[in-house]
Amino acid sequence: MPARMHAVVQHAFGGPEVLEYTETDVPDPGPGEVLVRVGAAAVNPGDAVIRSGRVPGLLTPPFTLGTDVSGVVERVGPGVTAFAPGDEVYGMLPVGPRGAYAEFTAVAADALAPKPPGLDHVRAAAVPLAALTAWQAVAVLADAGPGHRLLIHAAAGGVGHVAVQLARERGAHVVATARAAKHDFLRGLGADELIDYTAADFRTATEPVDTVLDLVGGAYGPRSLDILRPGGLLIGAAIDPGTDEKEAERRGLRYTWVTAAPSGATLGEITTRVETGRLRVTVDRAFPLSRAFEAHRAIEEKRTTGKLVLIP
Repeated sequence: MPARMHAVVQHAFGGPEVLEYTETDVPDPGPGEVLVRVGAAAVNPGDAVIRSGRVPGLLTPPFTLGTDVSGVVERVGPGVTAFAPGDEVYGMLPVGPRGAYAEFTAVAADALAPKPPGLDHVRAAAVPLAALTAWQAVAVLADAGPGHRLLIHAAAGGVGHVAVQLARERGAHVVATARAAKHDFLRGLGADELIDYTAADFRTATEPVDTVLDLVGGAYGPRSLDILRPGGLLIGAAIDPGTDEKEAERRGLRYTWVTAAPSGATLGEITTRVETGRLRVTVDRAFPLSRAFEAHRAIEEKRTTGKLVLIP
């Protein structure tokens, strides 16, 4: 295999133009890691936030972004028995200096799961972070089930459209905010009520809810508290949540932050749903790895339906 590879590296914080397609060394897998030949890597809103430097101290340039990966095991590090060269895998990397925007990446074996056979690498790469975040929000934090009213902001986005499906599978009543052009898409996923946030105030467009999953943040945070039933839960997932636990407590409500942790075991649960057709992840567009800056521009426009993906 080659000693060098192409990767997207940034040497400074800033706009999409700081994403440099360049040549660098192929990483060696350490103990408990596997080297994956990347088939595709997803682009997430959090990638753009990190790239811009809005989270001081999280990463120091130079680094390579990318937490979602699907590919083929090229080599295994010491102690790895779960996978062998040639295995098709997918998973979520932790945020770190060595991400998935590359031709090869080293990943902890326990963060990976066998790729669903029915998905190609482009669609498989779109699954991990979105599905793991939605799972944590809907199944763990909200524990949504029959009789539970769940409002999802930015419901047509990467995490949102997965959360809609998981909530409906659990029998919850799903209220979704999105532009009118995306309502048919969300109805097809099982949303019960659709609110066009450009034409209506969600606080008066529906009845109070038990939980809000806020994937927008900013002004949506305090406004989302207004729509909750007494004791209701606001789950924040944006870098600027616009509110906090203290504000929620003052109003007799609850607030928490959702984070997804790499987990091959939980991905196994997701794989079962994907393979049986109970969960589908939509890819809006795929870009060549060399055009990562274009994908970042697109995701910052916040007009995508589903996920954006890079192909080496």
